[in-house]
Amino acid sequence: MYNLQEKKKQRAFLMALELPHTSREEVENSLDELAGLVETAGGIVEGYDVQARDKPGGPLLIGKGKAQQLEGMRKNQEFDLLVFNHDLSPSQQRNLEDIIQCPILDRTSIILDIFAGRARTREAKLQVELAQLQHRLTRLAGKGVDLSRLAGGIGTRGPGLTKLEVDRRRIRDKIAYISKELKKVQRHRVLIRKRRVHGTTPVVALAGYTNVGKSTLHRALTGGDTYVDDRLFATLDASARRVDPGEGESYVLVDTVGFIRDLPTRLVAAFRSTLEEVQHSDVLLHVIDSSSKKMQEEIKVVEEILDDLEVLDKPRIRVFNKIDLLDDPNDILPYVYEFKNSAIVSVIKNKGLDDLNRKIQGEIEKFREEVELLIPYEKFGLMDIIYNEGSLLEENPTQEGIYIKAILDHALIGRIKNELGIYDKEE
Repeated sequence: MYNLQEKKKQRAFLMALELPHTSREEVENSLDELAGLVETAGGIVEGYDVQARDKPGGPLLIGKGKAQQLEGMRKNQEFDLLVFNHDLSPSQQRNLEDIIQCPILDRTSIILDIFAGRARTREAKLQVELAQLQHRLTRLAGKGVDLSRLAGGIGTRGPGLTKLEVDRRRIRDKIAYISKELKKVQRHRVLIRKRRVHGTTPVVALAGYTNVGKSTLHRALTGGDTYVDDRLFATLDASARRVDPGEGESYVLVDTVGFIRDLPTRLVAAFRSTLEEVQHSDVLLHVIDSSSKKMQEEIKVVEEILDDLEVLDKPRIRVFNKIDLLDDPNDILPYVYEFKNSAIVSVIKNKGLDDLNRKIQGEIEKFREEVELLIPYEKFGLMDIIYNEGSLLEENPTQEGIYIKAILDHALIGRIKNELGIYDKEE
């Protein structure tokens, strides 16, 4: 993998369009985020420019005069990498590189590069490589594509992508191979998930915009060694750990990849199995950076992705993190009141975590209930399940078996009733 730390950092210039349906403030907020992405990828942002256009099209995306102006800046050594805040078609990228003699990347390429540098597990590496290959395949469409221009630097990292002069057939063969390997890894993940479901341990999943403190919260609640870094996309892998709180029910807490506006479709598809952890959870913790100037927009982006995953109807708690960074913590209260089930925390200062745990326990209790059952002696093995996976309140031996009163998960109740041949009448 190419390591930017081993060479001089690339100096990047950012280019964005101001379209009729976007305000200047929205464009500048998006550029701020792109600058963060470039810096996370290892580059230095030297400046940016915005051009007003009616639509994001044309052979160059921007005007020819603007492209020539940018080439003049490059000749004056003002930058050596040009990054667009919009996706470029293969032909647009080629046309721009004919005028501007330096590597030209778009937002998707930068995000893919960051993911390549962050992937730690075999599954994450395979997922990133698959997304990169699919993206590179589109770059090979047409003739005269000089990929060697991009050799070395931001946008070229990733397993198996050091030889960029590959033809479409080889890339498709590689995509097919990685897809098969991913299916093997994903089958293993499904087996692990099935064991969790079979054990009826509640699953709580963290979701949220990138760099809001999900992994820090995961580490605080689990007491584990989850990787934490104050950079975008520090976590790509779904890390699952058991939480045994001082009060209440134990649960599995799953950390997931952070979201971002305009997250490339290929990445969403490639990380489908990781995002399935959100879909198969019992409770969602939507972690929010209270100190972000774009907080409301970030909430909207996350909820749109959660809606695409069809999980917005799940029990959900909004966790407003980083309140220690607010000049006045009361400023966050209107947003807290807006969503009934919210918690205010500062994970780094260890504040509000007890209240958060009470809210998590409150949600877990909603899918558990108190039941009374008669367990025949020939089915005594069910008692071990009840002891290990439920809360036994009362047990009395009778001639027919053992009468019990217990608090059990709905799924566990169904399993036990099935074993006992008890079927609820349809309403």
